[in-house]
Parts: sequence; structure tokens; C-alpha cells
Amino acid sequence: MEKQVSKDREKKKAAAEMLVLALLEERDRHGYEIGKLIEQRSGGVLKYHVASLYTLLYRIEKKGQIRGRWLEKAGERRRRFYKLTDEGRSALAAERQGWREFIQAVDQVAQLGHA
Repeated sequence: MEKQVSKDREKKKAAAEMLVLALLEERDRHGYEIGKLIEQRSGGVLKYHVASLYTLLYRIEKKGQIRGRWLEKAGERRRRFYKLTDEGRSALAAERQGWREFIQAVDQVAQLGHA
């Protein structure tokens, strides 16, 4: 069971950057919202700890693929909203293509549609 958890963790880690960029392609979002959307849209299969998600956001921001800004709304605590940059759009397109090719190759070998 522990090996399966470790394998799942590696798959989630590999997909995380693309998932964040894809959600930011739709509109600006804050980290908590990104985490909740990933969990909701994956039917609960993908869950990221808040700390690891924010570490990922900072890393992507450092690469120039997203830009963060603090916003304060009356009666709410301030939140850092992230926006996809042009560099991020290019990275997302490359990530999507890489995943398509990877999934297609795995399907050709494992015949996932026939299982």
C-alpha cells in the first residue's frame, strides 16, 4: 500500500504545474481556490496540501510563468491572486502537448481503453 501511495504522489507532483497553469488560463485565482478546484474537478482524486501548493506557486512565479499580486477586500483577509503570463501560456501549451504524447504512448502500450 505504501508503494502505491508513493507512486500516486509522484504522478500528482508531475501533473501539478500543468494543472495550476490550466486553471490560471481561465482567470486569476488565489492559491486556496486553485487547490479546491483541482480537488473538485478531479472528483477528489487529486488533493494538494496547502503548503506544497504555495511552494509550487512561488516556484512557478519565480520562473516568470505566473505573476502574483496581493488584494484586500473589505471584511476579508488579504489574498495573493495569480495571473498567467505569456511565458506561462507557452509553458502550458508545451506541457499539454507533452502530456498528450505521454498518455497516447502509455495507451498504445497498455491499451487502457481495452481494460
